Amino acid sequence: MGMKDQFQDKAEELAGKAKEKAGQGRDEARERGQERGGQERGGSERGQERGGPERGQQRDEASERMQREEDRMDQDYDA
Repeated sequence: MGMKDQFQDKAEELAGKAKEKAGQGRDEARERGQERGGQERGGSERGQERGGPERGQQRDEASERMQREEDRMDQDYDA
């Protein structure tokens, strides 16, 4: 096994670990988001009674932003 092979194997190993960690972090963030989403749904119903459609729009914008960030992360690790 040549020196080049050792470095390439190590780079592939580190890239795999990075993808795995990113996936774990993404999964944990989704779980936290789902937990908060359940809590916010109960509160947002009360907010809608008071005229809270803005809150739903804010949530949509936040979820879109989060999705763009995840897509960007995926592109970085796919390359």
